[in-house]
Amino acid sequence: MCRHIARIGPPLALGETLTAPPHGLLRQSWAPRRQRHGTVNADGFGVGWYADGDPVPARYRRAGPVWGDLSFADLVRVVRSGALLAAVRDATEPGADDEAAAAPFAAGPWLFSHNGAVPGWPGVLAPLARTLPTEELLGLAARCDAALLWALALRRLRAGEPPGRALADTVVRVAGAAPDARLNFLLTDGVSIAATTWGDSLWWLAAPDGGTVVASEPYDDDPHWREVPDRTLLVASRADVQLSSLKEPLP
Repeated sequence: MCRHIARIGPPLALGETLTAPPHGLLRQSWAPRRQRHGTVNADGFGVGWYADGDPVPARYRRAGPVWGDLSFADLVRVVRSGALLAAVRDATEPGADDEAAAAPFAAGPWLFSHNGAVPGWPGVLAPLARTLPTEELLGLAARCDAALLWALALRRLRAGEPPGRALADTVVRVAGAAPDARLNFLLTDGVSIAATTWGDSLWWLAAPDGGTVVASEPYDDDPHWREVPDRTLLVASRADVQLSSLKEPLP
């Protein structure tokens, strides 16, 4: 299903994280090493990043495979940032939303990605969708499960829940409605990272440059990569990574 990655730390060219490593996100788009579902991530891609002094991130997204986009190669070579979130997509179902369905999704200071799928979409999530105001449903970024999951998490963020709790509560509610769902979420506000494991792989690294990286899989063979157990919430700053078990789904 998708691969995603987030980094916070000293400013670097985006490509130092996404394309320079031997098994970086670019290579993971056609040759992931630890992907449990699907084989090729060619149904879109995106990267979001933060400029100094601006809390609202910029994004670059496209509907096609990342390896065919020459503009992406130029962009990640010259743009520098201390925080990014990027993803390559293997679509659950074909759709007509093009790059609108490609992560990262964004609102205010937040960037969000979903690695997984919700079997039975969209009917199985209809009860949760009805908890959203009509204007939020009509304003979904795309007609895909990830866009609705983002809307559910965003509602909690806007209500003031901390990022980790917002993701954890969303996972528990969705898993209760869709027990077979795979719900690996990744969120950043440019200062911290929150992520969940629920059915797919996740790793983190205290990088030698002083940054913290959280990713679907390691981008190199550094022995300091650490795997996050399934059904875990990760909350990371530049100096600290905390792991806690996710609750069982609500009935």
